[in-house]
Amino acid sequence: MTPASPLLVAHDLHKSYGSTPALDGASFSIHPGEVVAVLGPSGSGKSTLLHCLAGIVTPDSGTITYAGRELSAMSDAERSALRRSEFGFVFQFGQLVPELTCVENVALPLRLGGARRKDAERTALRWMERLEVDDLGAKRPGEVSGGQGQRVAIARALVSSPKVIFADEPTGALDSLNGERVMNLLTEAARSADVAVVLVTHEARVAAYSDRDVTVRDGRARDLEHAA
Repeated sequence: MTPASPLLVAHDLHKSYGSTPALDGASFSIHPGEVVAVLGPSGSGKSTLLHCLAGIVTPDSGTITYAGRELSAMSDAERSALRRSEFGFVFQFGQLVPELTCVENVALPLRLGGARRKDAERTALRWMERLEVDDLGAKRPGEVSGGQGQRVAIARALVSSPKVIFADEPTGALDSLNGERVMNLLTEAARSADVAVVLVTHEARVAAYSDRDVTVRDGRARDLEHAA
């Protein structure tokens, strides 16, 4: 059963770039352990919505509340700390650091948080094992396939025990078989750890892994299940 209180709530968000509106009254909510797909055509505002929810972009107006705290009331340092410790990110092309090995990439959020290298890499390998890429620890990102790289990126997103993962077109650069494997592993790992997932996609087959959908069109999104 879905908990009564959502973890992350956005209400009536507006965001423009110059004279071009990207969001025009978008609302959204997600509960712990829930996977919500944000759907919409290219240019509809779904990536802007994700970036606002994650505290990367500040909306022009509207409110975003995470765990009872309004993001706009936080300092830049507080939002940066939130992204390091409470939020995880998976992007279309993984965005792994090419100079680091895969295990060093996964351990990076823990190292940035002050963990010792040995402890961080031990935890990283546990997550890599869950994502079926623990045999790639010594390899660099350029030496692994796209599907393997995305699973390494998911391990990195989960390693710091975040409360929310923001996944922006996580299978966009993969073939359908690798895409299905990545989505299975992402959603299973997140649900088992009670992590919420905001999944931006334009593909119905990817959205099928979610608990429910929110559609963004012309910068507008209404979370019908939880709208007042």
